[in-house]
Amino acid sequence: MSTQLLMKYDQFDQSAFDTDAEARGQAGLTVLQLWSEGAQTRWVLLQVSDKARAQAWLDKERGLGHPPAAAHMLETA
Repeated sequence: MSTQLLMKYDQFDQSAFDTDAEARGQAGLTVLQLWSEGAQTRWVLLQVSDKARAQAWLDKERGLGHPPAAAHMLETA
């Protein structure tokens, strides 16, 4: 079974997302797919290698005031 993180951003800043790549990597997250929905909304699918580190990264993003609008930790069936 594998864990993935699906996130939705209502306002997406590609530059900020790219800048955060190292922090995501340190949290055990790898971008698998990026989709656009309209002009600003983006969905990002990430592979999770460590749930605890991924959750800590999400908590930090919330604390910094720029979390995704929605985040779902999913297990493959």
